[in-house]
Amino acid sequence: MGVAWVEFDVMLSGDDQPILFHDDKLGRVTDGRGLVAEHSLSSLRKLDAGRWFGEAFAGERIPTLAEALALLDELGLGANVEIKPSKGRAAETGAVVGRALARHWPARLPAPVISSFSETALRTFAQEAPAFPRALLVWPVPDDWRRRLSDLECVALHCLSRRLRERRAREVIAAGYGLRCFTVNDPRRARQLFDWGVDAVFSDFPDRILKIL
Repeated sequence: MGVAWVEFDVMLSGDDQPILFHDDKLGRVTDGRGLVAEHSLSSLRKLDAGRWFGEAFAGERIPTLAEALALLDELGLGANVEIKPSKGRAAETGAVVGRALARHWPARLPAPVISSFSETALRTFAQEAPAFPRALLVWPVPDDWRRRLSDLECVALHCLSRRLRERRAREVIAAGYGLRCFTVNDPRRARQLFDWGVDAVFSDFPDRILKIL
């Protein structure tokens, strides 16, 4: 498709191993039950994480962060790594992901962007890998966005597209921060956001968005 960057979520297994997974619970996209945080990595790796999407994907396993980094290196892809901690595990998740990326991020790739809705996770990540740029994830842009970005030493704000208005977008950009929006599947909305100065959008259909660039 010509996409140069991808985005994925990282959380911890019950035995503190970083894996790529979106939900707290297993049931929607695997044949498992319960919370991700209740299962060891070896238990999680036995689950089918592909059949829900289509029979052609049956047998796909939950990937580890290490596997994802190896594939990024193979394909030459940059990444936005979202830290998505399970309830009560924000500090340790940020720290574990920080140590993993500091040690194993492929040297030939551009530095990843690290994002999270959890300010705690961003702070502990920064203690382990301060050189990697960070972005705060929000739904609507809060009134105190400037203070929060400054306190966290973030370089960008990532916000929900449908809650963003032009005036606020231009304020964030004028303050010197990057601004990126999720989830944008309508090329017309993408074009509008880019006209406002938004740096990038997250999309389920990047081929649609690339056509208007």
